[in-house]
Amino acid sequence: MALKGIKVIEMAGLAPAPFCGMILSDFGADVIRVDKANAPPLDRQGRGKRSIALNLKSPEGIAIVHKLCAKADVIIEPFRPGVMEKLGLGPSVLLNQNPRLIYARLTGFGQNGAYSSMAGHDINYVALSGLLSLLGRDKSNPLPPQNLLADFAGGGLLCAMGIAMALFEREKSNMGQIIDSSMVEGAAYIGSWIFKSQDMPVWSGVRGKSWFDGGIHYYETYRTKDGKHMTVGALEPQFYQELVQRLIGAGIKNVPDQYPDDAEEAKAQMTEIFLQKTQAEWRAIFDGTDACVAPVLSLDEAPLHEHNASRGSFIRNTKGQWDPAPAPRLSRTPAQALTNVEEPQIGENTRDILAQMGFNKEEIQKFIKNKIAHQVNGSAKL
Repeated sequence: MALKGIKVIEMAGLAPAPFCGMILSDFGADVIRVDKANAPPLDRQGRGKRSIALNLKSPEGIAIVHKLCAKADVIIEPFRPGVMEKLGLGPSVLLNQNPRLIYARLTGFGQNGAYSSMAGHDINYVALSGLLSLLGRDKSNPLPPQNLLADFAGGGLLCAMGIAMALFEREKSNMGQIIDSSMVEGAAYIGSWIFKSQDMPVWSGVRGKSWFDGGIHYYETYRTKDGKHMTVGALEPQFYQELVQRLIGAGIKNVPDQYPDDAEEAKAQMTEIFLQKTQAEWRAIFDGTDACVAPVLSLDEAPLHEHNASRGSFIRNTKGQWDPAPAPRLSRTPAQALTNVEEPQIGENTRDILAQMGFNKEEIQKFIKNKIAHQVNGSAKL
């Protein structure tokens, strides 16, 4: 795999940092998650990782992290600015002992600035990026797209990209560096085209009235007869013509023109049209065509759809649940997600990791007895 041999230390956190670590793990990195003993098991992105549980309030626990980072390639930390410094694990300390270390700092507002020390979540970061002002329906409050945009796209994903670039650059300089990954900036960067296209006619200046947010009838979601939904994205004239021909062929009359005088009336007509058939019936009409029409699938349905199934776009985990497969696909060195091993419990691999670090059985037992380290369920599974 592309990242085989890369050693990553992931300080346990929520959502974006675990996603970043999972990406690196999926593509071959050896990721050790540093957990707090007896912390709630909130990570759902531990695929392929190992867990060591340490008491980071003890000098001995901090010393173990120092030793881990001394031979690591990457550390990912998700805390507010200054937390790692207070623990004695700041970048100046760790890079001094390991100059090749890539030190990734993944936070909402970044390492400096007026908001840098504030608490926040995805909705706050997307709000500050400017993008939330455009998301939502006409006459509604701005509506965040779950926590996808800042936490995962602008946060974990871009942080992983930054790590990959820093690793590539290290091949030339033989030096590590610090990555300041701000979710506000990451979300804004993901939205670069939106910022740079405001002079184009796709934007109306009113939320919910533009091309991509429900403002036009040929880029919209529609309810079907059975309570499901279809998507229509027939932007180009040739695709809209295909849409019209398929609707007429299905016996539909009064299909609106692509550029009607009354946009709301056109949308009302399309709403009535799609209510006439079930999702399965619409799929039979549009699948395999260039009408740019596709079904809205649930999380349970998506893995079973014939297109996704044929490509193996989803993979089953040890619990029999579907997970998205790693993406993108590399031809020679593809990711190989570990689906045959359960995601680690907090502290599941503590003994093994300490042993690999060079500690003997007596030292390891002393760490556990003195609550410097915590091991759950005996020996590790990885």
